Amino acid sequence: MDIQAGMENEPLNLRIDAGVATLTIDTPARRNALTYAMWLEVAALFQVLEADPTVRVVVLRGAGGDFSAGADISEFDTLRGAPDSARTYEAANSAAFAAVRLARIPVIAAIRGICFGGGFGLAAAADLRIATLDATFSVPAARLGLAYPLDAMVDIVGSLGEQMAKYLTFTAARLDAASAKSAGFLLEVIETEHFDARVDEIARTIAANAPLSIKASKASMRATATGDKRDIAFAQQIGDATFASADYAEGRTAFKERRQPVFSGR
Repeated sequence: MDIQAGMENEPLNLRIDAGVATLTIDTPARRNALTYAMWLEVAALFQVLEADPTVRVVVLRGAGGDFSAGADISEFDTLRGAPDSARTYEAANSAAFAAVRLARIPVIAAIRGICFGGGFGLAAAADLRIATLDATFSVPAARLGLAYPLDAMVDIVGSLGEQMAKYLTFTAARLDAASAKSAGFLLEVIETEHFDARVDEIARTIAANAPLSIKASKASMRATATGDKRDIAFAQQIGDATFASADYAEGRTAFKERRQPVFSGR
């Protein structure tokens, strides 16, 4: 299944294959910078993915040699030039970050090259982050005189740790892949020639496992992080549901029969 969304020359491409959805930011001439329309489309496409029962994991990546340079700065004067319009733009950013963060299915950020600004925010909202050796990270808000959305900062602190988050946001410094891994932001740093294969291996491993179990794990971890009563209740509900599922029965049967389980998501 191939879907192309967005405006001309500003596409977001979505491909779904065997339970793995790959959402590619495809404006390589601008280092995959995202326009206002594209931020809105990211949120809309994640709604499509959430509604598709065949999708078990999402890989978020950029076309060409970069992940994303963040927001398209050419729109700043027109769409972020006044306080009201800047807040409207920020709401679109927040909606995209929330779509990634709150997705019930796992999201993997596959990062090559530049991962700056809003691109960094998208990666920080993902569940797993894997990068090439040449990946570079930056949160340049202090050089632009603007603030990041509060929810994006929660993601950044959660994925980097408080001190490194402060360092990046206060200095607008660039972080290399090795330092980002040391800070805990990255799961793995992979040589470029092996990168796609490793991302695919992790995504397909997740897709082959029990989706209800994975959703329950993700919900429980979110509830642990937020402490919100609604998140806790939802995590309990979805966790309890796994015990009555066909997948639980399949997992037990496959274990007894010493074969690989085939999970249906029911």
